[in-house]
Amino acid sequence: MTGSLQIKNNKFYAVINTVDNFGKRKQKWFSTGLPEKNNKRQAQAILNDLLANYQESPTITSDVLFSDLMEEWLKHVEPTVDVVTFRHYQKIAGQHIISFFKEKDTKLSDITKPMLQSFFDEKAKNGRKDGKGGLSAKSIRHIKVILNLILKYAIECEVIEKNPCDGVKLPKVEYSECDFYNAEQLSKLFRCIADEEIYPLVRFCATYGLRRSELLGLKWDCINFENNTFIIKHTVVYAVGEIVRKDTTKTAKSRRTFPLLPELGTMLLEIKEKQEEYKEFFKREYIKTDYIFTRENGEPYKPDFVSKKFQKLLKKYSLSPIRFHDLRHSSASLLIAQGFTIKDIQEWLGHASITTTANVYAHLDMSRKQEIGNKVLSALSC
Repeated sequence: MTGSLQIKNNKFYAVINTVDNFGKRKQKWFSTGLPEKNNKRQAQAILNDLLANYQESPTITSDVLFSDLMEEWLKHVEPTVDVVTFRHYQKIAGQHIISFFKEKDTKLSDITKPMLQSFFDEKAKNGRKDGKGGLSAKSIRHIKVILNLILKYAIECEVIEKNPCDGVKLPKVEYSECDFYNAEQLSKLFRCIADEEIYPLVRFCATYGLRRSELLGLKWDCINFENNTFIIKHTVVYAVGEIVRKDTTKTAKSRRTFPLLPELGTMLLEIKEKQEEYKEFFKREYIKTDYIFTRENGEPYKPDFVSKKFQKLLKKYSLSPIRFHDLRHSSASLLIAQGFTIKDIQEWLGHASITTTANVYAHLDMSRKQEIGNKVLSALSC
């Protein structure tokens, strides 16, 4: 493998000469970002590093075991995605893909569209690990996404030319109707649990339609009491049994700013005051974090605690069963009942996909969000 420095638009580019698995010679160009003047030594160092990395990369051929290719792909993809996504990939690959093909000593060259079709058909019939039948159509689609990415990686490595995963037929996903509370049911819920520990979380979730991860990720640095706004920019999620706290949102669309409605602003100030009292009471045993929703000792709420506690409260007060996430759906139902558009609902809930809210629209300005918030608050007060 050889390389050279080239000048393009008065900047250095590192060019690596390679030979693919089909014997074809190819060049790969990498921008160094360095201007031509007085930077040749630095550019050469970048070229040397690129050549070293290429030489250290494992050679993948069509004779590689498909299970080994999957392991290699996981190593390749780990630095490129966030930890939650990677653990999702790792879990599905480990549970449903790697062992299946490893037992059969399947090589990459053995993978064909008919073979993958048989694989998916088998998963649909007998894919459950507990032996109780097949996987759901949604689970099978998750598996296909990962297989598709692995085979695309093989194409990028120039080992195969076509993706045998293209065109396989999967079971249809049956979408069930979302459960939710209407304004009257939400008002009853609020009255019943007003003195309960998680009341503020329930109130915030239903009013703003927050995801559980967004709600638990709220920190005091998200709140602007001067401008009466708050921003969604942190999340707390489960990733294969482990809690992951991130300073990012689910999607770029999920990062959004809300008006801090008066009643809920007062609630936050009360929470802040109580936290100061708890700090004084627990002293050194108090767990110091910047999270808003915490236990008395300062420990941030865990996702499963909130969901389980919510279910216990519904049973305690003989309320209709819904999931904690359905409070988000309830918020959407209130917006619909108040006559707001798909555009309004998408912006309020932070949906990114066209399949979720039918379309993607421009951001609402704060005055429009204030109008939504006031109407939702008014509906909940009836």
